[in-house]
Amino acid sequence: MTELIYQLDSACRHFKAIVLAEDLSAHAVALDRTSFYSGGGGQPADRGWLRWSGGEAILGSTQKRDENLWHCLEGLLPQVGTEVEGILDWPRRYALMRTHSALHILCGVVWRDYGAQVTGGSMEPLEGRMDFEFETMRHELVAEIELRINAEVAAARAVHVQILPRDEAFQIPDLIRTKVNLLPEGIPFVRTVEILGLDLQADGGTHVANTREVGPIRVVEYKSKGKINKRIYIRLEPNTAEAAEQGE
Repeated sequence: MTELIYQLDSACRHFKAIVLAEDLSAHAVALDRTSFYSGGGGQPADRGWLRWSGGEAILGSTQKRDENLWHCLEGLLPQVGTEVEGILDWPRRYALMRTHSALHILCGVVWRDYGAQVTGGSMEPLEGRMDFEFETMRHELVAEIELRINAEVAAARAVHVQILPRDEAFQIPDLIRTKVNLLPEGIPFVRTVEILGLDLQADGGTHVANTREVGPIRVVEYKSKGKINKRIYIRLEPNTAEAAEQGE
């Protein structure tokens, strides 16, 4: 079974691992541990490389199956038992971490201050959108939300991650902020992401360690997607210097 390093250490930008198995039909290998996020919950999958003695390959995609994370490679496949080094495309990953945390800030503020549930969302590096159960949306409300989410960035709230037994996790009030519970019935453990004092959700993606890392959040557009479904679009500024510092 592949150990998912990113679940408790989103800042891991490179790692050592052993090849457990290979799948020639998928041109993929399973590793005993990985820091590559396979995608989900609106967050795209990571990109990067595997390197080993005498070889290197680009990570094309990842697939979860048989309790392993399979790394589909472009190029050579390392043999079973080979020690490899995984290297993330860190600037892209860190941009996604900032974006994902920004969306949790948005979700936390909208839930706390307006009581609106999330109905959907997606992201790319430095931009994303989230849908909420609002009956009405107007410019003044959007401007107010932008002020409030940036106040939470400035508050430098810590972001904590835990993996809890399912029964314990579901004792947390309002753990599921989405209109539909996307957690499979059979999973025994639930990963939670908490922005201290603001937001606590079940979530599988990667995040920064402090809201200050997100940087200024701009609400760039809003739309009505139905009678009680309103969409808010956000955008962040690039911060390559900070990304390099976080990756060390």
